[in-house]
Amino acid sequence: MNDFGSGTQAIVLVLFSTLVTLTLLMCVMAGPDRDDLTNFYTGYLSLTPLKNGLAIAGDYISAATVLSTTGIIALAGYDGYVLAVSTALSLVLLMFLLAEPLRNSGSFTMGDVLARTVPGRAVRIASCVVTLSATLPFLVVQLSGAGSLLTFIVGLPHETGARTACIVLVGSLMIIYAAIGGMRGTALIQMIKIVILLGTSVTVAALVLNRFDWNLDALLRAAEHGSGAGPAFLRQGIQLGTSASERLDFASLQITVILGAACLPHITMRLYSARDVPAVRRSMSWAVGTVTTFCLTVIIMGTGAAALVGSRYITAVDPHGRTSVLMLSRALGGGAGSVGTTVLYAAMAGTVFITLLSSVAGMTLAAASSLAHDLFAHVVRRERAAPRTEMTVAAWTSVGVGTVAILLSVLVQDWDVAVLTTLAICIGASAVAPALTYSLFWRGFTRTGLLASLYGGTACALVLMVFGKAVSGTPAAVFPHTDFHWFPMQSTGLVSVPFGYLAGWLGSRLDHRRRAAGSRENRRLYEESEARLLAAAD
Repeated sequence: MNDFGSGTQAIVLVLFSTLVTLTLLMCVMAGPDRDDLTNFYTGYLSLTPLKNGLAIAGDYISAATVLSTTGIIALAGYDGYVLAVSTALSLVLLMFLLAEPLRNSGSFTMGDVLARTVPGRAVRIASCVVTLSATLPFLVVQLSGAGSLLTFIVGLPHETGARTACIVLVGSLMIIYAAIGGMRGTALIQMIKIVILLGTSVTVAALVLNRFDWNLDALLRAAEHGSGAGPAFLRQGIQLGTSASERLDFASLQITVILGAACLPHITMRLYSARDVPAVRRSMSWAVGTVTTFCLTVIIMGTGAAALVGSRYITAVDPHGRTSVLMLSRALGGGAGSVGTTVLYAAMAGTVFITLLSSVAGMTLAAASSLAHDLFAHVVRRERAAPRTEMTVAAWTSVGVGTVAILLSVLVQDWDVAVLTTLAICIGASAVAPALTYSLFWRGFTRTGLLASLYGGTACALVLMVFGKAVSGTPAAVFPHTDFHWFPMQSTGLVSVPFGYLAGWLGSRLDHRRRAAGSRENRRLYEESEARLLAAAD
């Protein structure tokens, strides 16, 4: 429990109730008709570039970004700074490399993009499998973290029953948002979330700088002292270590984040809701600007937490520092019981709560859309499903995905599941990124190559993660008292990313029979896609 009084807790609960009521009402009002697939999956392409850009930024900035990255900065300094910069760079890479081709090649899901030049039921199944593999770990992390976080915010006892109730509450709201609101409803929630998040973060960052008279050097010196690391706070190595292998692991993590974070299915799905290529360009410009601004505020807030709260107090509440931004709001407000602390803490708590809700809703919608559109409509019903039937399936799959995520989150709520975030991003970098880049830019890419990239990259990331240092063999691992690891890194990207690209290339090169039989058709489909890109660009 935190040490706030009943008045502060009452304000926080009122704020939570207000946010839930307003967002549910907006989801119901913006929800699609029961037989309108385009509205459900893209929101009628009706969002302006500004609104769509804010929605993309909202989907991209998850609760893990807000809480974990701030905590890593507060505890590890330089390592967290690089992670925040890598997070912003990933969206920049998506903007310049994949955004426009994706907009012209996709309709509703990642499966539509991949099946455009390499059609087939196997492609749809693989796309669905990888989408679930990338989104479910993220959902479990967000929901399991919601239990501990909400009990701290509202002052409940940190017991299994209270945490389970919080997980079920957030998960139930997540299901409602995804099933009722569709793309447009969740987009509205993302816009509300990013505006509140950015406004609150800028305010907190400004208060931190004002506390040190806008002197960055003074802030950094105080952070060095408060972290207990001294000058090492501004050098690489606190998080993963300084040996040669640990530096390699650090580089592997940053490469994985840059290549994988923006390629996750729930992020790329937002691009299909832009009207055309000029609109997706402007949307991505707004998204990149918003995310970059937020990452700068995260750097300031994390440094401020180290300086004003101190690592000893942060780790006493949470060893990973995920409550550091909430503790910072208390330190900036003037102490427990003051008006400033009550207002600032309530605002930050409400921001964290709406961030949790919107993040999990977007991921649930992406997973449910792939199941309904790729698996049911194109594999089971062979493109003969009625729009009303597909939308009904999408709604029920939202319930199914959400229920599975809730159950898994309850089961692992006592574990340190932060490794699942790394796993999801590794799958994005090792399977999704190779499949998309080859599909969009290589004429010789075949069905076998595509399946090899998707399944091979996912399997490689999963195996290396399970047998890596993040799961066993170290005090910070998921299972610290057992040791079955043989992969010497916590991030798999340095191996799994090249493996995903190599698997796609080898699969296509070795697929002589299919390439010979289908080369003409593949060339025609590729040229048609290329012609659409050129026409849209003009």
